[in-house]
Amino acid sequence: MRESSEPSKPWRPFTSKCCSAEGQIIFGNLSRCKTSRSDFSKNIAPMPSFRRLSFSDLSRSSSTRINEDLAHTFGPDLYDFQLSELRAITQNFSSNYLLGEGGFGTVHKGYIDDDLRQGLKAQAVAVKLLDIEGLQGHREWLAEVIFLGQLRHPHLVRLIGYCCEDEERLLVYEFMPRGSLENHLFKRISVSLPWGTRLKIAIGAAKGLAFLHGAENPVIYRDFKTSNILLDSDFTSKLSDFGLAKMGPEGSNTHVTTRVMGTYGYAAPEYISTGHLTTKSDVYSFGVVLLELLTGRRSMDKLRPKSEQNLVDWAKPYLRSSRRLRYIVDPRLAGQYSVKGAKEMAVLALQCISVNPKDRPKMAAVVATLESLLTLKDMAVSCGQWPATQKSTRNGVSPKAIRGGNVRKSAPVTQNRKR
Repeated sequence: MRESSEPSKPWRPFTSKCCSAEGQIIFGNLSRCKTSRSDFSKNIAPMPSFRRLSFSDLSRSSSTRINEDLAHTFGPDLYDFQLSELRAITQNFSSNYLLGEGGFGTVHKGYIDDDLRQGLKAQAVAVKLLDIEGLQGHREWLAEVIFLGQLRHPHLVRLIGYCCEDEERLLVYEFMPRGSLENHLFKRISVSLPWGTRLKIAIGAAKGLAFLHGAENPVIYRDFKTSNILLDSDFTSKLSDFGLAKMGPEGSNTHVTTRVMGTYGYAAPEYISTGHLTTKSDVYSFGVVLLELLTGRRSMDKLRPKSEQNLVDWAKPYLRSSRRLRYIVDPRLAGQYSVKGAKEMAVLALQCISVNPKDRPKMAAVVATLESLLTLKDMAVSCGQWPATQKSTRNGVSPKAIRGGNVRKSAPVTQNRKR
């Protein structure tokens, strides 16, 4: 398990390092999962049946046996690619096709034509190539195949297929042309996301989590963060990287006990202190991402003054008052945001990051709250709340830096740390 305090290798534009999962049984009875009443949980594509396989069983198996087990389980729903095919569609994993690089390995863009496989349409894809580092890397790969092979939803990245050939482990996903939310929020070369787009992204990501939590046996995502939220051409958000995902508690159990793994700044405090994992752990992480969308700041930023490095600790005093809130709203929005919408989002974020997990809302309620903000038109720039006063320097931005609605940002941190 890679849970040291060493900083992870930063992604360039695709997605961030994924983490391993423990040796748990996760092939199970998802075919029996009943979706919730909410309409964002109705899109699951149930598999006909599941064999009960464990990580340890498959980890000890040969690549031939693994392919047989996966093919038996998923059938035509996932394509079993040959390494030679993936070399061909990525120009032998050419650096010209490189989309991202991180702890898992490299991600390359590929182009599938109509002739590659029967029934597989021509399309661009993202091919993730595992950098072999032992058993845990294989388990990361296996967790993604198992979860994304079973789960289908408009706000989860679609897994098209996999490759398990000798020691090679690869995954083939739909291509997400706009990359990660992290890059749009924190890279200086990117154009600032408009308020309406931020709200759309938040709603889509919330629907993805609500879908995972809404099954009879819920799935805990466990690594919700901006780098794992990928964006389609129209800024539809989809959750990616399921290497840390875990089946939720069953029967009378209230939580799952695991080793603490995830990303500094996003992990719920009770999970860090006890290892007790619930769906409310994901809700906490969602609240942190809401704060990032609202403020334009990273969850952890070591380049800022010590009192401002932890976003949750720094932002909390500002979240209950719309008068104070305007001082921490992302200055790159230049007042083009709903005053009431920002306040409602701040209150929702505060509920999500509550120290008491029982006080955090369910994701279904989060979706409903965010969707209610879509029609608000009370822009701060026309309500006398922009520009903010000199106190805006508390956000690390002086009014002198504002030039025609553009704000110079301080240099971003390369990457959050892992546990």
